[in-house]
Amino acid sequence: MEAFSDGVLAIVITIMVLEIKVPHGDQLTDLKPLIPVVLSYILSFIYLGIYWNNHHHLMHTVKHVNGRLLWANLHLLFWLSLVPFVTGWMGENNFSPMPMALYGFTLFMAAVAYFVLQYMIIIAHGKDSILAKAIGKDIKGKISVILYIIAIASCWINQWVAGAIYILVAFIWFVPDKRIEKMLIGQENRK
Repeated sequence: MEAFSDGVLAIVITIMVLEIKVPHGDQLTDLKPLIPVVLSYILSFIYLGIYWNNHHHLMHTVKHVNGRLLWANLHLLFWLSLVPFVTGWMGENNFSPMPMALYGFTLFMAAVAYFVLQYMIIIAHGKDSILAKAIGKDIKGKISVILYIIAIASCWINQWVAGAIYILVAFIWFVPDKRIEKMLIGQENRK
């Protein structure tokens, strides 16, 4: 499951970078129209990196896989596979409200899908599992979902506020989630 997910995320990142079109011309000024596209790419690359990193840690808590886990994982990968489309649309349209809102909706749904995957892992491994103990009340996850909703709603008021919120959520998660890592290290030390 982890190897498949890694492959999908690698393809998603590759598709995303291939959407950046090389400008005609050899001057630095020829790159100016690409600034929104490159900025949206950078943000999305960071988000995909965050998901890849945290998914990697999450998979280390999985002792056995069942159909529910496979489908929950595919649900997450579905939303992440839409990131190149919404990234390109947002960048090509200079961060206008509708593309910004759809970008936020995609991030929101990916966060929900990640939550569902965590929940399915906990169901499969029990309330005393490494993951259940590690995530606890999952304050970061809940705050992120609320911030996505605020950002989506703010797109029509001020899309720069929405963009700042998307950056804030990425900043919150930029440092990999240490909760799972600490639990795994603690278990190894007990052996």
